[in-house]
Amino acid sequence: MDRIDLSDQLSLSRLIYGMWRIGDDADTSPAHVQAKVEACLAQGITTLDQADIYGDYGAEEILGDAFRAAPGLRDKVELVTKCDIIAPIGKYATRRVKYYDTSPAHITASVETSLALMQTDRIDLLLIHRPDPLMDARETGACLDDLVASGKVRAVGVSNFRLHDWTLLQSVMSTPLVTNQIEASVLCHAPFTNGDIAWMQERGIPPMAWSPLAGGALFGPDAGAVRAVLARIAEAQGVGEDAVAVAWLLAHPARIMPVLGTNNLDRIRKIGEAARVVLDRETWFEIYTAALGHEVP
Repeated sequence: MDRIDLSDQLSLSRLIYGMWRIGDDADTSPAHVQAKVEACLAQGITTLDQADIYGDYGAEEILGDAFRAAPGLRDKVELVTKCDIIAPIGKYATRRVKYYDTSPAHITASVETSLALMQTDRIDLLLIHRPDPLMDARETGACLDDLVASGKVRAVGVSNFRLHDWTLLQSVMSTPLVTNQIEASVLCHAPFTNGDIAWMQERGIPPMAWSPLAGGALFGPDAGAVRAVLARIAEAQGVGEDAVAVAWLLAHPARIMPVLGTNNLDRIRKIGEAARVVLDRETWFEIYTAALGHEVP
């Protein structure tokens, strides 16, 4: 499995296991969670993607229980987590409305909670989950700098930010932001033409891509033309259609890191198939054309 260097101190596996649905599994026992992580490790997938809000604010603890039950497992992986969303669910069930909080007090408290829940002394990569229109960039940036200096966080980045959100926050920080996790897939292809990916590529910043299978919509009734192309390529290369869809992202020179989430162990064991799919330029555009519904201009 290829690796992507985000800094001199941190590299991530090219494919990342997303744990946003880990709490939806009928079996959330430490042994079953460990089996998922081990299935990833067997393929060279060492990076786990979390967020404080996942699983109604319960997913980090589920992972932490697995780390507690399997000493040494934590040191085999890189942990990504996110903060700043407060939604009226779980521990925030009494809140009147969903909102964002990028205040230093909230970010610091969120990090401390994540560390405790995941049974670890460090977060490898902390992301601000959503742009906060009420963010005081100087305060937020100073807080992120302090967290890195403390050693509790090894690197920081953002998620779902547009370019102006990124530049505002980065302008007041001494620590470099190392990635932006955005939605990108065969069906969500706007980032390839709206400047989001080009801007990061220009600066040598590898993006992370959430929902690389479009939340399953790639295999729904409205994606017939795209799926037909994916199915033909998949059959020719002896892989699943999902592997081809992920390979479409991997083929881009921006060094995109897809974040894939499933609770099915058999599917987890096949995540790495995407890394061996070969797409030439014409085939890449064939998939893109099917997604657009018309030929490129």
